[in-house]
Amino acid sequence: MRKLLKAPNTYLIIFSLIIVTAILTYVLPGGKYQMIEREGRRVVDPNSFTMTQSHPQGVDAVLMAPLNGFVDAALIIGFVLIVGGAFSVLQKTQAVDAGIQTLARAHRKSVFVRRATIPLFMTLFSLAGAVFGMSEEVIPFIMIFVPMALALGYDSVTGVAIPFVGAGAGFAAAFINPFTLGVAQGIADLPPLSGFGYRVLCWSLTTLVAIWFVQRYALKIKNNPQESPSYEIDTIRRREWHVKQNAFLQLSARHKWVLGTFALAMGLLVYGVLAFQWYIKEIAALFLGLGIVAGMVGGLKAKEITDGFVMGAKELIGTALVIALARGILIIARDGQIIGTILHGLSSLIKGAHPIFAAQIMFVVQTIINFFVPSGSGQAALTIPIMAPLSDLLGVSRQTAVLAFQFGDGFSNLIIPTSAVTMGVLALAEIPWEKWARWILPLEIIFFVLSLLLLIPPFFMHWH
Repeated sequence: MRKLLKAPNTYLIIFSLIIVTAILTYVLPGGKYQMIEREGRRVVDPNSFTMTQSHPQGVDAVLMAPLNGFVDAALIIGFVLIVGGAFSVLQKTQAVDAGIQTLARAHRKSVFVRRATIPLFMTLFSLAGAVFGMSEEVIPFIMIFVPMALALGYDSVTGVAIPFVGAGAGFAAAFINPFTLGVAQGIADLPPLSGFGYRVLCWSLTTLVAIWFVQRYALKIKNNPQESPSYEIDTIRRREWHVKQNAFLQLSARHKWVLGTFALAMGLLVYGVLAFQWYIKEIAALFLGLGIVAGMVGGLKAKEITDGFVMGAKELIGTALVIALARGILIIARDGQIIGTILHGLSSLIKGAHPIFAAQIMFVVQTIINFFVPSGSGQAALTIPIMAPLSDLLGVSRQTAVLAFQFGDGFSNLIIPTSAVTMGVLALAEIPWEKWARWILPLEIIFFVLSLLLLIPPFFMHWH
């Protein structure tokens, strides 16, 4: 890992969005919905919208937004710092480097490995997104897949895309994910895992599109590295790689034990999320334990483990600041009480539309709302109590309304600068947001069109 390059561009973009959001609090009237308890969840009462006194956010609120963002996103920031420390210890054992170089040698020798590497890993990450809602959990893998992509002759964008786009595609078209689909179906009074068959079809198509896009790009960059948005930083990274790494590092028995420890921890992560609903605190504790155990198994001394951990956490301070700034946007919108106003205004656009168009407009509305509420379960609690009864009036099945929510909540997560995960991933990979946005925009357009098309068959299928 290196210190952030060109990150001020990202900082400036996010801080500008904080200012724009503050201006909106002067333009839009205040409005809010009342929250009610339903089966242990706090959800919106769809009939409770009222106009409230405006709460414009001034210069003081703008300047306090970053610090408030730190407080509000403390769990995610702490998670990133702990994970960064753990991976720094893991890297000190050289097991990751040895594993990457072993894969790179196989990649050069085998046509099958070259063709299967990206599809295989992206499918696994997509399954993780679809089954247990991999989101924040994708952050640690950036520190593995960026150097792996460079070793295979690709670029940092590819290294980010394999885990991030893979998990994001699965998250958006999830068929089990308890944090989005499970919450949304519960609020909409739908049986758990209902609509499974069509959701699997949506997931399959979405995953295939994501793999095609990333594979096609990776092959282009392999043939012409200068076309990469991250070419300059990758040139520096490759130079450092050859200086710091032994190009013929062999995978020793000790390295295999370390990698086995990592694999065991990842299996425990999946089990913990599915069986015990682990979230950030538990997963951070798991990675802290992983760093300690991997360091011991890798033969590191106590001082080497602690020094490695501190160094890894220190190098992610810039990432923490980006996350805090992104959260600051949401705090300004929330304190200005414009989120309810925006939701109420957008939902009123759907009334009177044909069921097919109504479902598609729901998707667009959910995409817009996701900019201000980039939390799957939070957005479900805010919007599904409104969209579910509205869908009944419009002839749209509740199952379709939930699917529109999933698409709107999921696909835009890959690009919106208000997502702490998105900005954290990009900061960690040292890719400025504006470059990532230009790169992923064609895929976002494809996903947008695909979502509109996939919302048509449910009407003719009478999908309930």
